[in-house]
Amino acid sequence: MSQYETIFVMTPVLSDEQLKETVNEYVNLLKQKGAEVIHQDNWGLRKLAYPVKKKSTGFYHLIEFKGPGSVIAELELAYKRDERLLRFLTVNLDQHAVKFNDKFRGKAVASRAKKEEVKA
Repeated sequence: MSQYETIFVMTPVLSDEQLKETVNEYVNLLKQKGAEVIHQDNWGLRKLAYPVKKKSTGFYHLIEFKGPGSVIAELELAYKRDERLLRFLTVNLDQHAVKFNDKFRGKAVASRAKKEEVKA
């Protein structure tokens, strides 16, 4: 099984509940098709480089997962059918990208722990 990373941009008119529902839909789809979700990251509302469907901002969400290659076609078909999504991209991670992501996640967790200690 290969390791993949997918990122999608959702329309900015969605409520928080609709955002969570959309993300959970895709996570559940991945799990149903035999993929293992390794990491998720909500990047929040960001400005787009250029307008897409007359929107200048969008909610970004990243999912890193391991799974068979057949899951990609089904995932991207679901993305194309969903009107809540503005853009999406799925890439196959090589061994160097996997190492980098593991290292980056470790630093991010340590950074969050330090911030929580300072608040307490």
